[in-house]
Amino acid sequence: MPYSLILDLLVAVLLVVTIGFAVILNKRLGKLRGERRSLEKLAATFGESTVRAEEGIKILLHTTEVLQQRLDQAQALKDDLAFLIERGDRAADNLENLVRATRDTGTAESKAKPDSQPGRQPQPDPAPAAGEGEPLRATRDFEQPVDQPDDEDDGKSEAERELLKAIRSAG
Repeated sequence: MPYSLILDLLVAVLLVVTIGFAVILNKRLGKLRGERRSLEKLAATFGESTVRAEEGIKILLHTTEVLQQRLDQAQALKDDLAFLIERGDRAADNLENLVRATRDTGTAESKAKPDSQPGRQPQPDPAPAAGEGEPLRATRDFEQPVDQPDDEDDGKSEAERELLKAIRSAG
């Protein structure tokens, strides 16, 4: 066999192998072109998603600022309410102390004068008429009210009257 025929056969085999590789390469390039289009679509979708994410971040930052302002306002209101509650507690304690002191004073007076009622003045004994030698009366009228307006006692309990009295004496 001549060398030229062997060379021609070798070139023919290599040519068949090259054609086979060319076919395989063409298929792969076709797939790559198809995937390139989907890759471009993916890149475009990714760009849109990035823009939406940036807008969402801006909205979140604005919402965070608004919430921080509201939180600061709520903290200020909380501090004000705590101060008012503390003042209210002190005022209630002072009022309670005044009521107790008033009750203690009223109890001490009632022990000293068991015949008298709180808030009432005893009536003086009527003076005998001139020239008459009548003996003094043994009974006294204790039902005369102290100078209090009539409209204050309308339907109020004794505790309410004592509370009003304590408030007036404190003020």
